[in-house]
Amino acid sequence: MPALRVVFLTHNFPRFSGDVSGAFLATLATGLQHREVEVHVVAPSDRGECGGAEIDGIAVRRVRYASAEGETLAYRGNMAEAAQTPSGAFAAWSMGRALRRAAREEVARGARLVHAHWWIPAGLAAPPETPMVVTVHGTDAVLLGKSRVARMLARPVFRRARVATAVSASAAEAIRHATGRTVTGRHVQPMPADISRYQSWSPGGGGMMAVARLTEQKRIDLAIRALALLPPSLGALTIIGDGPQRPGLEALRDELGLGARVRFLGAQPPARVAELLATADLALFPARNEGFGLAAAESLMCGVPVVACEDGGGVLAVVTSGGAGRWARPDPASFAAAIVSLATDPAAREHARAEGTRWRSELSPDHVAEVCAGWYREALGL
Repeated sequence: MPALRVVFLTHNFPRFSGDVSGAFLATLATGLQHREVEVHVVAPSDRGECGGAEIDGIAVRRVRYASAEGETLAYRGNMAEAAQTPSGAFAAWSMGRALRRAAREEVARGARLVHAHWWIPAGLAAPPETPMVVTVHGTDAVLLGKSRVARMLARPVFRRARVATAVSASAAEAIRHATGRTVTGRHVQPMPADISRYQSWSPGGGGMMAVARLTEQKRIDLAIRALALLPPSLGALTIIGDGPQRPGLEALRDELGLGARVRFLGAQPPARVAELLATADLALFPARNEGFGLAAAESLMCGVPVVACEDGGGVLAVVTSGGAGRWARPDPASFAAAIVSLATDPAAREHARAEGTRWRSELSPDHVAEVCAGWYREALGL
């Protein structure tokens, strides 16, 4: 039987081997290739850079949508904000047109299905005449709850999707509430992780760690303010990731007199993130309204307990309250108290390892690829 060819339509796919942007989509594409699903990726270029035609064995096509200086909507985590300006809105419209044109060309060459990752821009850009699976990853679910215009744009996307999916139950509920489309349990599946990197348990000793894109939604400032309430004996905080909030977070560290107790490592390749987590004592995940919370699951897969917030969205399905994790109110005092509770619980690491074992199975590329391949068969009536 010939391989089923599928187009991954997305604004976020690794630009080079080891890139952190959309790394889980590359992991999924590789898993699908092993299941006789031939994945071709269509994604936007970045500042005029289209890169190679293949990344780690996956065919990738980057489309131009503006001048090199204007191609800054993707890969930076700021698309929603940038698209609110006139120039950004025009660039977003141009990106959608370019993505649709390229997707149509891929279908003409033999692709039978478009898998749109994020309903906006990919779901909007998907050719309406082509069978589509759409997956909501998190930021696009939040947008559905915040914007009446977004809900109006989203409804036709979900009406014509053959299969609508989400990475968490909270994201599925956001789809239902905003569009009326019910996403059933078999269509809720987190994206995969390269579990080969998570085969040992952290012995501890590396202090606290936070892995996040440094944006307002990730609330790393809350972790820093909580640290200021804790004694130095509880260890330092290592922040892994980059983004527009980094200068302000560094200033906050200095303002609070934390000095060497807060270390910024910047963005790191996924393999290096796994190495760092494999030394951690605790992982801090203060984000609000997460679609899933992959960094929290990755921490558990290293046997590292996690502190999250009560308004964390999808991450609350990853981090249980008690045992391997704690939920805190989104204020420094409550977050600090949760850190102390988890750090002084002698059973927490054992619970984290049990949860980590479960997530290693749930997030294995082979398992997620099998689920996705089932969605494709359903969409095509096979």
